[in-house]
Amino acid sequence: MRYSVIYEDIGQKDYKETWDYQADIFNRLVENKKPLTGVGESVQNILPGTLIFVEHPHVYTLGKNGSEKNLLLDLIQLKAKDASFYRIDRGGDITYHGPGQIVGYPIFDLELLKIGLKEYIYRLEEAIIRTVDEFGLTASRLEGGTGVWLDPEVPGKARKICAIGVKASRYITMHGFAFNVNTDLTYFNNINPCGFTDKGVTSLQKELGVSQDFESVKRKVKKNLQGVFDLNWIKE
Repeated sequence: MRYSVIYEDIGQKDYKETWDYQADIFNRLVENKKPLTGVGESVQNILPGTLIFVEHPHVYTLGKNGSEKNLLLDLIQLKAKDASFYRIDRGGDITYHGPGQIVGYPIFDLELLKIGLKEYIYRLEEAIIRTVDEFGLTASRLEGGTGVWLDPEVPGKARKICAIGVKASRYITMHGFAFNVNTDLTYFNNINPCGFTDKGVTSLQKELGVSQDFESVKRKVKKNLQGVFDLNWIKE
């Protein structure tokens, strides 16, 4: 059975606002999963998932197990670069979000999808790998790391094009992926991306030598997410 999902492209939005928004949806789905104990209570409704696409202003986020040492700026330098910083409740280390980057927040019920967290991350990666392939580039996974990479096993050449960091509770997911399309990659110089000091980052624009049609890339990512998860788009 296909998994029903509401798709929301909310354009450019502040990171904290978006975090609060997805947390509200996440909490509603988690609450819906709690066992019913009252006499005569009806069976819970099956709530649809939500997929949010957003573009953030400059912001650095650090996962719950990450090290602040991987942020190479102090607060004054952050302000000078018009960037903000948040320690958040996802897995993974530090990453950057900014204009020209597709950030996707799937708030999905893995129990309804009948998959575990490892398979969920694998499928997120697969959707981006398929998208990158449509541009004539070969992307793949890095052994021992998450995300989508180009030349992951080539010393000195491995570069990440999409970061992934998620949270899950009662099989409900939040946070997600950040896919570099026309991203200003100089902002990554201020961190050790995902904790790595020996690997680079890249974007579609850098690899192809020309700025990409952002909306067109979004449509491809959405299509490939639909394919790997067998999603049914619905309206609220």
